[in-house]
Amino acid sequence: MKSFTINTRTRSNLFALTLIALSATLLFTPRAGHTQQLQQGVSVQMAVTSTAAPMPEADNQDARIVAVTADGNLFFGIEPVTPAALADEMKSRPRRRDQKLYIKADARAPFADVERVLEAARVVAFEAPILLTSQPASPASGTVVPPNGLEVQIAPALPAGAVATVVQLLNSGQQRPLLRVNGDEISWSALESTLRRHFQKGDENMILLKADERLPFGQVVQVIDVCRSTGAKVFLPTPEF
Repeated sequence: MKSFTINTRTRSNLFALTLIALSATLLFTPRAGHTQQLQQGVSVQMAVTSTAAPMPEADNQDARIVAVTADGNLFFGIEPVTPAALADEMKSRPRRRDQKLYIKADARAPFADVERVLEAARVVAFEAPILLTSQPASPASGTVVPPNGLEVQIAPALPAGAVATVVQLLNSGQQRPLLRVNGDEISWSALESTLRRHFQKGDENMILLKADERLPFGQVVQVIDVCRSTGAKVFLPTPEF
């Protein structure tokens, strides 16, 4: 029988391989109560919000996710796509009637880039896409939490007879944009209370948000976050609005 000797370098390599295998097992073995595997995706710096709801379906392997990077690149799933081809790409992949579209946009991306995704979503009949966001609280170590998001409406028109409160987000040239509600300029800190006063006096809980397309997406999401905290539906205009 032949004998052999494992040298120090070989032992080190074997030890490293064992650690890698163990780490992979810990990362991808489902924990109790968490049977879903996280979908592979494009990494972006998502905006932080406080009222977003859990969206566990966004982790499904067949979830329809459009990512927008800080420099404006688009990805459908993990495949790069041009804005002009996005609607056709979404049409080419069969979907269930109840499936949602998730938009995972970088907070630094110009809102114009996200508007292009919203328009493509409207073309293929996604009327209520979900804007994926981050939450301010960090999860406990070792726990798996579902993605969170804010639902918005992009129907080509408001419901018949509906009158929405109009919130405008304008580029002021300063650090924070200018806010207006039904034409009246207000401070950021007064946005929620102003909206609630409108609803208390009988206005419908519907908000039409018009934002300057040059603004960072993160600032637009902050306003959506406050609007959703009042329980209102938020409509984002498309070219046909």
